[in-house]
Amino acid sequence: MAGTQMKRSILIVDDEASMIEFLQLLLEEEGYAVTSAGSMTEARGRLGSRSFDLILCDIMMPDGNGLDLLQEIKEADARASVIMMTAYTSTKSAIEAMRLGAYHYVSKPFDVEELKVVIQKALEKTELVDENVYLRKELEQKYGFANIIGRSRRMQEIFSLIERVAVTNSTVLLEGESGTGKELIARAVHYASQRSNRRFLSVNCGALPETLLESELFGHERGAFTGAVRDKKGLFREASGGTLLLDEIGEMAPSMQVKLLRALQEKKVRRVGGHKEEPVDVRIIAATNQNLQEQIQLGTFREDLYYRINVIPIRLPALRERRDDIPILVDHFIKKYSEELGIEPKRVSVNVMRQLEAYPWPGNVRELENVIERALALCAGDVLTTDDVPTQVLYGRSDRVTTIDLPAEGLDLEDYLENIRRQLMREALDRSRGVQTQAAELLGISFRSFRYYAKKLGLTGDVQSEDEPETVDARAAHS
Repeated sequence: MAGTQMKRSILIVDDEASMIEFLQLLLEEEGYAVTSAGSMTEARGRLGSRSFDLILCDIMMPDGNGLDLLQEIKEADARASVIMMTAYTSTKSAIEAMRLGAYHYVSKPFDVEELKVVIQKALEKTELVDENVYLRKELEQKYGFANIIGRSRRMQEIFSLIERVAVTNSTVLLEGESGTGKELIARAVHYASQRSNRRFLSVNCGALPETLLESELFGHERGAFTGAVRDKKGLFREASGGTLLLDEIGEMAPSMQVKLLRALQEKKVRRVGGHKEEPVDVRIIAATNQNLQEQIQLGTFREDLYYRINVIPIRLPALRERRDDIPILVDHFIKKYSEELGIEPKRVSVNVMRQLEAYPWPGNVRELENVIERALALCAGDVLTTDDVPTQVLYGRSDRVTTIDLPAEGLDLEDYLENIRRQLMREALDRSRGVQTQAAELLGISFRSFRYYAKKLGLTGDVQSEDEPETVDARAAHS
């Protein structure tokens, strides 16, 4: 204890000057920062000006009862550990002290070595509470939705939806390609909710065979199967009061889907090998990178389970659908990995940034993060150049492999390119259900540019923007 780097603070409350002097010398030798008070009034003054890690308090004080002070301390700061002291041993007062939240109760005269051990254990408890509070704040800061990077309209809409969804207990279905940040969003929902002080747990439904997944989710009884040497609670019960993320739920076997559906409907689970159903209180967030509606048509995913988990759907856009976010993501990852590597943040050349914005990012944000981390590790100068970026990023501008052969008779290049533009714009409009702003994002161009070319290519009469009523475009088509 004498080697503790950060001194723990202790307040001694006793009306005997000799006892205060003895305890102060003893505890200062042990490396603690000690403050004393000779009365209840003085103790209240000390406690009102600062907090202490541990309070040693006598029960019989000339101006009051130490148990009253104990109650005041616990109401003001539940983390503080309090050890009550008395020269008048009483089972009744000891029970009352423990009921009011005292860590321990010691009788005078006490064994010095025993007191040291009790004090050490009490401070370890306080330290553990402090560590849990610190870690929870760190998690909330790390996974709060306000810290998820994204300024594009699509991401701002998602942030707004998270705020509204978080205050409910409704099941959420996150859909999006791998690497779009589904788990990050799930954690953001959890830490913005009233369940944030309880556990967030996750399981990859595609990473475990059916028998193991059932045990992982619902638990098992000892001896239920070979290797079950002890009882297991299961994630549904371990996350009680909190949130459970069922990642890659589309990979779950059909027979397991039936068991999950029953658990969600009944809000009860039965351990493998058990005979009793146990109630559970857990919020479910499901995530998938697959099209569950297509899987329903193929018969690999249950329609009734889909409607059970699809209460609040959130679709996360691919990075190529929100290219406006690439520069700020790059800046974020540069700062993050520069700190980890202990180097000054690098700048990005204009050419590299253009390449990063043009690349389709099939691995989404996760791939971009890996590229930036690699580039910082390899960069010898102050600026990230094309020498530091993988070749597939520099030259992989499209996720489609297209080969164009020049006809023997030649072609009209401008007309050819215009036809390609018309085809891609039409495809983008079909995919965005005719909403021009979304179609423009899919093609990585501004809404103004898209509107200009749509009019030029004769597409204006069929589409509308989110902010323009259909009648405006109809009038424009006939003008």
